[in-house]
Amino acid sequence: MKGCGNDEGVIKSMYSKPTPREILETLLPHLRMAAAYARQIQPMIATLPSKDEGDNFFAAALTDADVAVQNLVEVVLLGSFPQISFYGEEFELSSNTKYFRSLKLEESGDYLITLDPIDGTQFYKDGHTNYQIILGVLGASEYEAVLAITPALNVYFYAIKGEGTFRGPLEADLEACEPLKVTEYQQSILLGWSMGKLTAALQEHYQVIDVATCYSKEAPMPNLNGILSGDIAGAAIRRGKFIDGAAIAFLAKEAGCIVTTFDGSEPPPLSECSDYSLPGLLVASSKSVHQHLLEAVQWGMGN
Repeated sequence: MKGCGNDEGVIKSMYSKPTPREILETLLPHLRMAAAYARQIQPMIATLPSKDEGDNFFAAALTDADVAVQNLVEVVLLGSFPQISFYGEEFELSSNTKYFRSLKLEESGDYLITLDPIDGTQFYKDGHTNYQIILGVLGASEYEAVLAITPALNVYFYAIKGEGTFRGPLEADLEACEPLKVTEYQQSILLGWSMGKLTAALQEHYQVIDVATCYSKEAPMPNLNGILSGDIAGAAIRRGKFIDGAAIAFLAKEAGCIVTTFDGSEPPPLSECSDYSLPGLLVASSKSVHQHLLEAVQWGMGN
């Protein structure tokens, strides 16, 4: 009977609501394996048919790694937290989707776990190093935690709401990571897809990187995660997708950056958003950069 009692304790633990830290600690060892896998197969990656995303070649990119990494995380989540909700970028291709309690963020109740299995798939396909694996823990109003791994650089960032952003080598556990402190930023601004019209208003002060026109298969360029390394001083993105842009913005905010919507206001509660996205976001390393971004958006809307 003693064994039965222990089994009941395990089952109860599996069905109790985990903390954001417990979720990250449980998934981190498996995400390390996913990172090693993605790094190993990058030179020989075989692509799947592109997703239909119009003329946005970044969003249309898809590889075997996207599907395989998501499947790994799904297996771990279903085995560890079977009652949790989960939304992964490749949910339509996954055979595990039907086993999760929900794909949606609810106004109350459990967290929603989100995953971009390979953020920057086009970077990944073209052999660049700044692709990521991004996992988010979302509450009804805002993120509770985010963990973002850059496999090729053997580094990851994580933040738990109100505790700041931390950086560490991939082999380090959460408690061994150090607070992220970026002291210098390049005078560069990243403009996300369809934001190129802001270039004219910003180029007097910054080198402007418009992803739609500056991307090259040969030469690497910063992604939004450049705000965490100082490679960019700010960014404007058309929408903050829960799985990637909004998650990186949360890491930046926890690290001390300014994150607002295009009119300078606080982003709305996550549960009030549609299509798994926040509205357009400005991410800035300082008040002056944020002011320049606000002025550029106001100018752009009037032209």
